[in-house]
Amino acid sequence: MPIPFFIFIISQNRPPTVITSPAAGLAGRAVPGIIEKKRRCGAEKEKRMNKLSEGKVQVYTGNGKGKTTAALGLMLRAAGAGMDIYFGQFMKTGDTSEAEALRRFLGHAVTMEQYGSGGELFGPDRERDTACARAGYEKARAALVSGRYDLVVLDEILVAEHLGLLAVEDLLRLMDERPEHTELVLTGRWAAEQVMQRADLVTEMGEVKHYFHAGVPARTGIEM
Repeated sequence: MPIPFFIFIISQNRPPTVITSPAAGLAGRAVPGIIEKKRRCGAEKEKRMNKLSEGKVQVYTGNGKGKTTAALGLMLRAAGAGMDIYFGQFMKTGDTSEAEALRRFLGHAVTMEQYGSGGELFGPDRERDTACARAGYEKARAALVSGRYDLVVLDEILVAEHLGLLAVEDLLRLMDERPEHTELVLTGRWAAEQVMQRADLVTEMGEVKHYFHAGVPARTGIEM
């Protein structure tokens, strides 16, 4: 089933914010004002008390709108509880509205990085896109296993796996290596059966009706 255009339009029309230049190429863009602050206070974070005594694995999937939106809502709630959050976006790049909101309002709580090449859907290049996804995966895994974060959200990682840029074993490894106190959220269409079986919570968002089919494009502040 084709991916609706509005979901990934940011990869085509929004300019990327490049802060780092890893060897893999286009992966690992950090949102200014968020990750820099995290680096400054890294030593203090190693000493903090864990906010969760037991974390879970959540999966948001399905062909309906709202998976990333739900994850952002959870991040808002977690920030309100004083949690430290890592937000990694696969398949996406650009200065989106959510990136701006996190920078302006949750910069004290959120480390955000984007791993998309900008062309996975509109100008795919297998070698480039796989390199970006792999480099992003390693960054996300390092953040997860570090134990620094109470909540780790990996947006669209399920799509990256479905397209073959990552293997299902990569996702299962994240679930196996997740620290006990960390909540892990995986989003995107086409969640693999093995991932859903292993998760503690699976929400499938189904499309009943969508204005996209009436020709309404992605709108800033609503879809991007």
